[in-house]
This record gives sequence, structure tokens and C-alpha cells, in this order.
Amino acid sequence: MTVDEALQKLLHSYRRYYNIKTEDVPEPFRAEAAFHTHDEQFFLVKAATLAEADSHEYVFFATSDRIGPDDVRRLDEAAWEEGMARVVPHANHRNTDIVLVVLAEQIDDDAAAYIKRCKRYRSYRHTLQGWSHYSLVAIETSTGDFFCNRRGKNLKKLFRNIMR
Repeated sequence: MTVDEALQKLLHSYRRYYNIKTEDVPEPFRAEAAFHTHDEQFFLVKAATLAEADSHEYVFFATSDRIGPDDVRRLDEAAWEEGMARVVPHANHRNTDIVLVVLAEQIDDDAAAYIKRCKRYRSYRHTLQGWSHYSLVAIETSTGDFFCNRRGKNLKKLFRNIMR
């Protein structure tokens, strides 16, 4: 499977619940998916609101022929910075998660090691105004191998099923 075919397959799987954007996407990304949800709990009538929670997720897709450790580091920094720029912590903010999906024909061993060690997290006012988690998944399309950080393990399983 080529990188472009893999990207189209992943974007198609995200279309049902996410807003997909393939134009005017910040560099160095090829596509972006955004998910927003607002949850309310109230007592008898809507005016008696007990709790509200806003959740957001931003997924950035990057493609390349070959990925080295410097390339992964650059993509990692760009995804984290772009996602953090969109966070607006407030009393009803639950979480804003950021996901980076890297598709490449070939991924160097040093890049794979960097991906496995990558860990980012941020809380806002000691989680009173939410938090942000970061997941990173890289797919080597030539071999079908998947590399991910700890938070990306659940996505690795999902993507493996999509790429069949």
C-alpha cells in the first residue's frame, strides 16, 4: 500500500465523527481531523444545569517517503505546538487531546526509538480546567509495521484493523 492510499483509508475512517480538512492545513501536515463534544447534565429542567464538559481532539496527518529521527522530532514539535495553540482552558473544559499520525514508506530505527519514548502531557490549573494528552502513531507502509508511544497503543490496534 502506498502512503497516499493509506492516508485516504485513514481519512475515510475518520469522516463519520470528525471534521476533516485537507486544504489550508498548517505545514508540515497533509490533513487534519477535529472532533468536538459538549456534554451537559441537568436536574429536571435545562435551566438547572449540574455539570458541563467540553472535549476536543485534533488529529494531524503527516506523510513522507522516509522518516528519520530529526523529521519525527520536527513533526512532533509542530503537532504539539499547533494543538496547544487551540486549547482554551476554562471551568467546563475537560480535555483537549492531540494526535499525530505519520505515514511513511520507510521509518529509520532511530526514529522508531524516538516515537516509543515520546511523552507529552499538560494539565490546566491542576486539572481543574482539564488536561491534554498526546498520542503518536507512525505507520511504515512498505512493511505494514506500526510504531507508537504509550498513549498511541489503542490507536495502533484500531489502525491495524483499518489497514487490512
